[in-house]
Amino acid sequence: MSASITHYDICIIGGGHAGIEAVWIASQFDDLRICLVSLPDVPLASAPCNPSVGGVGKAQIVREIDSMGGLMGRLADQAGIHFRTLNESKGFAVQSTRVQIDKDLYSKLASDALSKIDNLQIILASVTSIDRDRDGSFQLELSDQQKLCSRTVIITAGTFLGGLLHTGPESWRGGRIDCSAAVKLDALIPFVKFRDIRFKTGTPPRLKRSSINFAQLLAQPSDSEASTFHLFHHAEQRFLEQESCFLTRTTPLTMKIIRDNKHRSPLFNGQISGVGPRYCPSLEDKAFRYLDRDSHQIFLEPEGLSSESIYPSGVSTSLPKDIQESFLRSIPGLEQVEIAQYGHAVEYDVVDTSTLNHGLEHKNISGLFFAGQVNGTSGYEEAAGQGFVAGMNAALRATGRDQVYFDRNDSYLGVMIDDLVSSQRDEPYRLFTARSENRLSLREDNSFVRMIKYRRQLKLRDSFDLKLEKLFQEYSFAEDLVRKITISREIQDYGFLEAPLPLHELLKRPQFGPILTLRREMGRIGLEFSEKVLNAVAILVKYEGHISRDQQINVKFGKLRIKRINWKMLVDNKNISYECRLRISKIMPETFFQLENIDGIRPATLSYVAGLIS
Repeated sequence: MSASITHYDICIIGGGHAGIEAVWIASQFDDLRICLVSLPDVPLASAPCNPSVGGVGKAQIVREIDSMGGLMGRLADQAGIHFRTLNESKGFAVQSTRVQIDKDLYSKLASDALSKIDNLQIILASVTSIDRDRDGSFQLELSDQQKLCSRTVIITAGTFLGGLLHTGPESWRGGRIDCSAAVKLDALIPFVKFRDIRFKTGTPPRLKRSSINFAQLLAQPSDSEASTFHLFHHAEQRFLEQESCFLTRTTPLTMKIIRDNKHRSPLFNGQISGVGPRYCPSLEDKAFRYLDRDSHQIFLEPEGLSSESIYPSGVSTSLPKDIQESFLRSIPGLEQVEIAQYGHAVEYDVVDTSTLNHGLEHKNISGLFFAGQVNGTSGYEEAAGQGFVAGMNAALRATGRDQVYFDRNDSYLGVMIDDLVSSQRDEPYRLFTARSENRLSLREDNSFVRMIKYRRQLKLRDSFDLKLEKLFQEYSFAEDLVRKITISREIQDYGFLEAPLPLHELLKRPQFGPILTLRREMGRIGLEFSEKVLNAVAILVKYEGHISRDQQINVKFGKLRIKRINWKMLVDNKNISYECRLRISKIMPETFFQLENIDGIRPATLSYVAGLIS
């Protein structure tokens, strides 16, 4: 007797950071039947590498997810054991929050949140194959013999598809330590043609806290003034006891040990073929990329309040176990260190993201979405952002509504998606503030101002929307008020003023801190505003001259870049070289920006197409 088939509107494969964000936003749409299929030996929203959320560029994504009603910021705050503002000495545009989390608690909080969703079914199994029916729905077969049917599918499989782990000469199948692997990508979805490419990532060994001599290390306490992520948590609220991190450095002996054993490294002896992340190099990469440098920073980060495990950020490695022990014990404070888990690398299958549209849906297969590390990105934050985008658009697809695309001009979600779908990736993608042409405008502090128009398009109108609208109204009122208030020359807080001065002009003066000044003046007239509103308004006014100049420059390029193009007509256009037409037919660009980012497209082709669409 054949197994019965359960029907869903959305099926998400993979319960990592991308998967839970997809579930969370999709569940906010009414009357959708949602299924999450996740491996039984992998906790939901687990953090297999660094125990942190946020960082440069990444924090901006977290806040945008949060302003859209997402989950990551809330969980990070509630599980946060160490808060810090990166680039604090630099401008507001590149200042970024980083929160270290209690990894086990973060996963538990995620599980608790999803357990309260009435229209969600969680199945602990692996998906062994996906097929497509004539009506466009998807048939899924699971490892426990269940059969599912879904109108849409979101694949957020992380590093598990064809996952292969390496520590020295040892290699074994798996998506991460002590977890099984999933089938290869082309076996999972045989009706889709995939590019034959694999990426590689790695993680450091985990150290036993009790074996570290912390007296030799520089302590870095948690910053009490760093802000929480969630819009509606108090800015300096802490849910847990705070932990310190500790700083040490590699020594000449450390790097000598690594260089002397190059032949034993899977990265250099041909054992690993996958492409690794340029911006998060292993210690072996550092050893041979920077031959003149022997001192590299290592941050020792606790993985939880009750955990014995310490994460040594900066020493990702897949060297043999004996070499890992040897080089670690050459580092100050780690002379007697014991390893709880050895460092390793993992190779895995990735999707060619140039085959996806801006909703992360396959261009040729309606209802099939991809999000997270399977898209060739690195980082929990990038994965969560993609999961949110895919979950949102799958829900819109399932309810018969138009998809919502984020614009790179006003969001880092837009920057990331645009970068991913505009060209074939040849290395893991990591988001930085430098990837945005408008980073003065795309700051952490004003995420809710930038994202509210996208949240409104979803027409969900739940309690979150009511609070978001109230916060935005408060912001609009404060911004308008700042431009109406004049500071009298009699006020002594600012020294001698040559004449009464508009408050918005005073906030621009370099000798006065804009946020403190604005708070003082609002208090002087008896008005109270939330800290998030004061920050957003003060920084906007402080930067508005620079922002205006940037916008004038970007408008010229932006008008051309956002214009839609008909790639099929370009493929048939004999005025474009055959080589360029081949590349266009492969990538299928939808905008001039995507065309511009295709490797090998000639300037003459760009000029010709610009003339056609101008």
